[in-house]
Amino acid sequence: MGRYREMEVFDAVARAGSLAAGARLLGLSTATVMRMVTALETRLQTTLLLRGPRGIGLSVTGEAFAASSRQLLQEIAEAESSVTGLHAHPAGQLTISVPLLMTHQVFAPIALDYLAAFPDVRLIAQTHEDVPHLLEDGIDVALVIGHLPDSSDFALPVGMVNPIVCAAPDYLARQGRPNTPDDLKAHLIIATGAMSEWRFLHQGAPRSVRLAPRLTCSTRNAAIRAATLGLGLTRCMSHEAHQELQEGRLEAVLEDFAAPGLPVGLIYREGRRAAARVRTFLDFAVPRLRAHPALRG
Repeated sequence: MGRYREMEVFDAVARAGSLAAGARLLGLSTATVMRMVTALETRLQTTLLLRGPRGIGLSVTGEAFAASSRQLLQEIAEAESSVTGLHAHPAGQLTISVPLLMTHQVFAPIALDYLAAFPDVRLIAQTHEDVPHLLEDGIDVALVIGHLPDSSDFALPVGMVNPIVCAAPDYLARQGRPNTPDDLKAHLIIATGAMSEWRFLHQGAPRSVRLAPRLTCSTRNAAIRAATLGLGLTRCMSHEAHQELQEGRLEAVLEDFAAPGLPVGLIYREGRRAAARVRTFLDFAVPRLRAHPALRG
């Protein structure tokens, strides 16, 4: 088992991107992990990790060994799980990460229905703004928006969302509807953060309009709330204001000038060898997400 443990330690370091992060995943000290990786390099008589002032990287040999090790470890895990029944019954803790404004609009009802169907699973829901690092952050499944960087994670597409400009019906009745992006300069603008330049697309050509916001909010949720109160036009992603649009409290404008939409997907690790709680969640959530009107772009 010494060689297996060395391979397991090296795989954790390669996935996590640092000795310290790999040590945290394994519950070991950084010194122990460093010693085991050094022993592995000595036994193989080659350099697997490139150490530098900015951290570590994999050598060419290390990349090849990491891929081979990962495949072998997966095969061993699959063999063991077929005996122990790890994949047979969904149970234990399932950690899900979801974009903040996707939580209430889309995810919560699906999560509650899943828990009702699988009572032995405990669910921890986290929120994120950027694409999370599944292994390093201890996340089983993440719902993400946008084009994914190349990684070893598995991905299932579930829909699309679009950037929209919207306002309350009473505001549009008072101030009129903008017909082109340039018309926004004559309107009250509700911005988020430092974003005062809104980008559009018309007949395949990108356009941008720099605006002077009347109101700047620190969160999208606050900006959407201000728009429902009739304080002006705001720009957000379609899913973020889905409920307000469905209820008629907001109306979308300039739809012919909308910038390209972004894909939405579920990402997870381990593929077919994922635990039953992960696989059952994917089987449960994917068709429901794909049918949700907020993700139909």
